[in-house]
Amino acid sequence: SPAMSRRVVRQSKFRHVFGQPVKADQMYEDIRVSKVTCDSSFCAVNPKFVAIIVESGGGGAFIVLPLAKTGRVDKNHPLVTGHTAPVLDIDWCPHNDNVIASASEDTTVMVWQIPDYVPVRNITEPVVTLEGHSKRVSIISWHPTARNVLLSAGCDNLVILWNVGTGEMLLALDDMHTDLIYNVGWNRNGSLLVTTCKDKKVRVIDPRKQQIIAEKTKPHDGTRPIRAIFVADGKIFTTGFSRMSERQLGLWDLNNFEEPIALQEMDTSNGVLLPFYDADSSIVYLCGKGDSSIRYFEITDEAPYVHYLNTYSSKEPQRGMGFMPKRGLDVSKCEIARFFKLHERKCEPIVMTVPRKSDLFQDDLYPDTPGPEPALEADEWLSGKDAEPILISLRDGYVPIKNRELKVVKKNILDSKPPPGPRRSHSTCDSDYFSPALEEVLEEIRALKETVQAQEKRISDLENKLGQFTNGTD
Repeated sequence: SPAMSRRVVRQSKFRHVFGQPVKADQMYEDIRVSKVTCDSSFCAVNPKFVAIIVESGGGGAFIVLPLAKTGRVDKNHPLVTGHTAPVLDIDWCPHNDNVIASASEDTTVMVWQIPDYVPVRNITEPVVTLEGHSKRVSIISWHPTARNVLLSAGCDNLVILWNVGTGEMLLALDDMHTDLIYNVGWNRNGSLLVTTCKDKKVRVIDPRKQQIIAEKTKPHDGTRPIRAIFVADGKIFTTGFSRMSERQLGLWDLNNFEEPIALQEMDTSNGVLLPFYDADSSIVYLCGKGDSSIRYFEITDEAPYVHYLNTYSSKEPQRGMGFMPKRGLDVSKCEIARFFKLHERKCEPIVMTVPRKSDLFQDDLYPDTPGPEPALEADEWLSGKDAEPILISLRDGYVPIKNRELKVVKKNILDSKPPPGPRRSHSTCDSDYFSPALEEVLEEIRALKETVQAQEKRISDLENKLGQFTNGTD
């Protein structure tokens, strides 16, 4: 607007952030991106892999590609195929780059271990299946700082917190939402949740006290879905629609939820705006499903608080979007964000850069950022402890860690429940009686598993070598 251009130019190192798609050979081609109608982002990325929900006959599947495996995807590339109905959301574990969770229309959540090498066959066996929802599960999100804590939200209006390490339900938040939950987000240390709901309320929840600590009815007057995320200092950023169906963004203070700090109209498109937030630069990127652009804003402490920076525009609409964690970026190129834009048949990385003349590490662009180490164990968090993320420096770039196995130790159900029926006496069927023999069997199974994995890797390597020799001739 003319008023905007008359204003004195604001000082900000992010004023000139610009977006650029990668070259054609750096895209991932020939992927049948899922056509499910659902406002999820359909794509999850980390420093090792890109995962994309794909079309699948009958069941539900997603594909996992090593980040470096660009170009055309082999039509026989293995999929992750354990669900019996479409997959609706996927999320990489922030503390283990080889672990991903998936939520499905089949009412389950599954957690998967992805090997560093490309397996020969589809991955069909999850490490653990989490069953507790009665309707489809459309949202999952890992706790940012506690190990193995995973949140799921379903169309049963239920939010469940799980300990993936034991397969147990930790908490169920069941009387809080009266209608469909649109989205759920953690704050930086994972002590609070923000949710949006079809009942037009934004709620801030303390999950361990199972209490709503703040709520706002109709932050946006329109009827279409609202989204909300935590930004710095515990403020909340929302996207929604005005009564005239214009898209809006809002910034709110928890301590004064009545009045917005900022409320801005944007345009009259009807796609829901997915917000992606980078705490290190205080930039929010807004990606509308079905839009062909990404708009980005800097959030600061001075009016108008949400400052428009720029728009990355392209010709093709986006069907979904992945957002790389900070530690997966190329600091030598002053990259401050990387998106993975889904088209109908491909995934296109888009790189956001701050132009700098120097080749040196730009420490003002890269404050220390959350690394892969959890700050708490699940039971510490559940008992009431909070901890900020453990930060790492990106000065020398980040090198992903070798595959660490997620171990699930199911609690012995016999320990907590008395045996059924009248018999209370200890018999020779005491669980201790079996344990040495059981241990041996388990050890043997473990050894066999390792052998099979080694053989799979060997077969895969040989197939690759053979492929180089035959070079496409059958």
